[in-house]
Amino acid sequence: MRGRIVLAAVLGAAAFVTAPAAPADPSTQDVLSARGPVGWQTYRDLTAAAQLRQDSQVRQFSSYDRTGGNDDGFDNTYSCLRHSSDGCVIAERRGAGEIDSMWFTRDYGSMVHNGRIRVELDGRVVVDELLQELVDGRAGAPFVWPLVGNGDDTAGGSVIKVPMPYRESMRVTVQKDPFFYHVTYREFPDARGVTTFNPRDAAQDVVNRLRGFGVRDPKPALPGAGAQRFSGDVAPGAAASVASLSGSGWVSQVRVRLPEVVASPRVGNDGRAFGAGGSSAFTVAVDRNNNGVRLTRRVDPVIANQVARITVDGREIGTVDSGPVRNGQWVDQVIDVPAAVARGKSSLKVGVEYVSSALDVNEFRYDVHSRLGDTWTRTDVLDLGPGHDGEEEAHGYTIRNQSWEGTRVYRYPADPAQVTRSDALLEGARLRATFDGRTTVDAPVGEFFGSGIGEYDTRTLFSSIDATAEGWYTAWWPMPYGRSATFELVNGSGVPITGAVVEVTSARDRAVAGGLSSGRLGYFNATHRRGDTVPDRSWNFLEAEGTGVFYGVTHSMRGNIPAGNRRNYLEGDETVYVDGAASPTLYGTGSEDFYESGWYFRDGTTFVMPEAGNPAYELDGDGCRYDCTGAYRLMVADAVSFGASLRFDIEHGPADNEPADYSSTAYWYGTTGKSLTETDAVDATSDESRAAHGYEAAGETRGPLTSTFEGRGDTTPVTRDVTTATGEVSFTVEMARDNKGVRLLRLGDQNAAYQRATVLVNGKRVGEWLQPLGNTHSRWLEDSFELPASATGGKSSVTVTIRPAPDGPAWSAATYRVLSRG
Repeated sequence: MRGRIVLAAVLGAAAFVTAPAAPADPSTQDVLSARGPVGWQTYRDLTAAAQLRQDSQVRQFSSYDRTGGNDDGFDNTYSCLRHSSDGCVIAERRGAGEIDSMWFTRDYGSMVHNGRIRVELDGRVVVDELLQELVDGRAGAPFVWPLVGNGDDTAGGSVIKVPMPYRESMRVTVQKDPFFYHVTYREFPDARGVTTFNPRDAAQDVVNRLRGFGVRDPKPALPGAGAQRFSGDVAPGAAASVASLSGSGWVSQVRVRLPEVVASPRVGNDGRAFGAGGSSAFTVAVDRNNNGVRLTRRVDPVIANQVARITVDGREIGTVDSGPVRNGQWVDQVIDVPAAVARGKSSLKVGVEYVSSALDVNEFRYDVHSRLGDTWTRTDVLDLGPGHDGEEEAHGYTIRNQSWEGTRVYRYPADPAQVTRSDALLEGARLRATFDGRTTVDAPVGEFFGSGIGEYDTRTLFSSIDATAEGWYTAWWPMPYGRSATFELVNGSGVPITGAVVEVTSARDRAVAGGLSSGRLGYFNATHRRGDTVPDRSWNFLEAEGTGVFYGVTHSMRGNIPAGNRRNYLEGDETVYVDGAASPTLYGTGSEDFYESGWYFRDGTTFVMPEAGNPAYELDGDGCRYDCTGAYRLMVADAVSFGASLRFDIEHGPADNEPADYSSTAYWYGTTGKSLTETDAVDATSDESRAAHGYEAAGETRGPLTSTFEGRGDTTPVTRDVTTATGEVSFTVEMARDNKGVRLLRLGDQNAAYQRATVLVNGKRVGEWLQPLGNTHSRWLEDSFELPASATGGKSSVTVTIRPAPDGPAWSAATYRVLSRG
């Protein structure tokens, strides 16, 4: 079990307190606004997800195969940037930034053989723990579930989602070569407004907030919020207007209920059992304004006549009985807690006591609903068992006289024809939203809320599918509008929708219109795509132009591999290209790795975490021809910002070679205007360009290079000249006078890793350009360095000086492109 978790914080509504932001002078406030929330503020004010992050760039180190093949960690070939006295260095950078997400896998999810992990920020060690104990939560807050997760929590991976800002440098080292890993981080042009991560700050308010994922709005409450509700039928081919808003404000919640939809019958779950004289107890969150509470208890009736007594806050509520033996199916027991017992409380202590059984009494999961007005709203979930020890401890779960623990994959009784109609409705019914006259959301209801291959219980930080009877589909994405917003339910399924209910909650805010018009805020988008995969072409989640921030995707993968490794479509890696760079800024190691799991989701084990999950798995039935997977990934602290363009792809199979029917819904914020514009380019191999830019270099050599780029260019050789310099390089470049900073994109040869140089602008040091990456196979690399606005603002040209480190390899460059930020 996990240690040092504060159990007094029992997920009640009263525990969710937003910490006040530190006072900031106007210039610092502008910086913070441009780069997005930093550190714990990322999770304390999730309304800021709509904030565009022009002053921030997301990057990643990973163990991807540098040749473009599939050795993404199997042999540790590319798992270390270098070795030090502490072990394998897996991430290293100079300048200001923030480590936002770390993922690992090996040994079917066990991290024992990785040894210790060491995180150094600004020259100070902030983490030095056994990696397995860290992801188990034994180091204590803030490194507790769900900000960390082990191989059971994630079905085969291990994650660390604690945001760790730094002002000058970062380094992550693992004691033993780690096989597969990702370290995703943000870069900032300077350190203004950045405070180095303090590991002694438990951030308990953030822990409490994230533990309510999928059952409560994670954003601060909006004053004056109200809901518009639609109830009615929608014929096939028709559309119903469900909400119409005017003025300037926010949509903070969207809820949908479709009575025709039934839960997908196949469910995997782990649980526990206790024998005669045994019991269990736990604490659950309820809404203080409830008019009664309902507990839905999942049991396995493989043992006959399991009778248990249920108590709430010490008062007996009733008994439950599993009845006769039923092999291979689940049974839900519903316990109603009277309003007199629950009203006015934000949490309840539930006890379950053995009464009688043919052997013992088992339990797998509890869904908690509070009655609010005329509807039941889910306010907590306890998914228990040996794969959910963090969730158990967060709820204070205890068990006495345990007789069994394990996992079952069973079915609920279901009419196949009804399941088919239900799936058709979830795929064909669409949620459509239009903000200020532009439709940016048009996605299938199921996939928009987190599951595209059937109704599977799903909980993410920003959405939820409650698969219990009368359950809601809920989304908490903040959606700004400056003049108007409309929502429609469009029935393209061919199945009549009867008795649908849609609620849209919003609040007026006059400042939103100005935020949208100035480009400080972006419009919410949900971009859906579906089709057959194409050989030699990766599946595209999103290709966009303008300024924006990519926050994640729900992905429905229907494999069409009839024999052999029918899950081989999961061998595909993701690549992310930002602002026209020829090299990817993120390059992954496999599809289940992108979804922060491992080993084909431990061969189909479902799981949910706040920012990644695999809630749906179907095999040879229930609408799936062969092997089908539904997964989601949210990128919250590590959201990918772009100022001109974004392309986010994922392979289907190790070489884009496996047939599948894919669909995806990408979540992002954006505007059509570009905030990065190319204003100059220096060709270091052209005498004319060198003369025009006053280019000088000491200790320089020049020669041709024929090689490839990583990612989508790894089979297309490119031939051109490239230079290397051992001494100082300088040149003058032009930029927009009203720039808010400048990005230098350097095209060079990464044959030698750890190229390092000091960068000056007009003689003033602005930072150190460190590039740890190296590749002897695909040698071309276009990387970047941010020049801060303090050095470039108000200037139409500057002289850039690059001083290679005397103890490092020669500095390579073919071209420098100049992108001015507006």
